[in-house]
Amino acid sequence: MSSGSVQVEAWVDGGARGNPGPAGYGVLVKLQGIGDIYQRAAWIGRTTNNQAEYRALLHCLEVLEEMELTEGVIHSDSELLVKHLSGEYRVKDQKLKPLYEEAVERLKRLGGISVVHVRRESNAEADRLANAGIDWGLAEHEETAG
Repeated sequence: MSSGSVQVEAWVDGGARGNPGPAGYGVLVKLQGIGDIYQRAAWIGRTTNNQAEYRALLHCLEVLEEMELTEGVIHSDSELLVKHLSGEYRVKDQKLKPLYEEAVERLKRLGGISVVHVRRESNAEADRLANAGIDWGLAEHEETAG
């Protein structure tokens, strides 16, 4: 199968309850004409919302690289992340810089993958996965969200 001809649609979301707080991310990947091929809900410990958004994107990019899927769109409801990647905003947060740099590097390697902003309601499945990751982590680690 020539992976370059397969169109990917992916949705990513990261979240933290509190900022920083208990955090997780969700990733959903679909292939045109096939449907869902990958989904992940992950707990990532205590971090900020923006760091969780980047961790979701990086996980998605890693999955696409492993599957050799190089054409398509990743949807994110993080306006900050999308505007960082488009060059519209500079990355000022020193903790986000290495995550941003890794994302740019991975996007270069993938070539035909773009990251676009969507309204939160259009990202419901990735949001559900991110919250499932947080819920699992809180239950597993007996932490409180307060």
